[in-house]
Amino acid sequence: MSKVWYSGMSFEKYAPECTLPAKFERMLGAVGLEAGFKGARTAIKMHVGREIGYSTIPPLFVKILVDRLKAAGATPYLIDQTVDGAAARGYTENYFGCPITTSCGVTEKYLYRKEIGFKTFEYANIAGNFHDADAVVVLSHVKGHGACGYGGACKNIAMGCVDDHTRGSIHGLETGLAWDESKCTHCEACIGSCNHHANSFDENGKYEVFYHHCTLCQHCVKVCPTGAISPTGSNYEDFQHGMALCTRAALEDFPKDRVLYVNAMLQMTALCDCWGFTTPSIVPDVGICASYDLVAVEQACLDRIRVEDFNPLSVPVGTEMGEKGHLFERIHGKDPYLQLDRLAALGLGSRAYETVEVR
Repeated sequence: MSKVWYSGMSFEKYAPECTLPAKFERMLGAVGLEAGFKGARTAIKMHVGREIGYSTIPPLFVKILVDRLKAAGATPYLIDQTVDGAAARGYTENYFGCPITTSCGVTEKYLYRKEIGFKTFEYANIAGNFHDADAVVVLSHVKGHGACGYGGACKNIAMGCVDDHTRGSIHGLETGLAWDESKCTHCEACIGSCNHHANSFDENGKYEVFYHHCTLCQHCVKVCPTGAISPTGSNYEDFQHGMALCTRAALEDFPKDRVLYVNAMLQMTALCDCWGFTTPSIVPDVGICASYDLVAVEQACLDRIRVEDFNPLSVPVGTEMGEKGHLFERIHGKDPYLQLDRLAALGLGSRAYETVEVR
């Protein structure tokens, strides 16, 4: 079975060495970074957050990771789809001591095409600053996700290491959008929620979507107070499979010992960080997991997020929760384990794992 290193939130006494940052540093010492990362130009792929969101991975943990990689002989740099506003959350080159740059380059055209061939998902454009690294640390903030139930390392790669066209292709596997004029109040909540400026009302008050920019993320669907915008389908199974295929394409050129997955289960919210705001945590903080096995680290995280710990203040008042399955399935109506099954079937890891606890 694959090893998953884990450090939890419990502590033995009021002392710095008993807290999570110190445990995380010891965890990075235990995973054997020197073997795969010495001499390697190493991309740290993380989500730096958007707008007024504040629940992304605290900068202190990123700094610890950067320092540990340097000590192992690596040359790290941090990447995300966009790094605009990264400094607002404390992500700066001055503090980390390494470059911070966009995944697809400043022109967003530094890409490698990979053939996919799954239904309408014909190809993926993989970000050059990810693809051309010698090694990668996939540093993921665990949270919920409206389209796939759960957002962890797979989502961080499939949605964060590609261009907008690829994101739209993956989301397009799930659904399209429909507008019901009779329900619309023209409050424009949908307009403000779109990160890609893809929607608008024309001079006659008709809702329009510019699908060249739209990634079908369904933010507009979620925020519409009257249900005027709705998905035309709900095939989340294809969406999960598309994410898995894209993840495989992004990782296929890396040896397994040169990709470390680090999942932070801190301030876990119901929605993805790309929404640009933070809501209360769905459960108390759980800790951090790390592994060289993508599927194992995702499984270990899901296993530690328990229905019994659910915080009802973490979802909007009046939300109707499901009554079965994982907590993320009860919130979003989508089984997060399906994502893991698809990843495992593609040879990206195993759901069986052993835990190595680092105290």
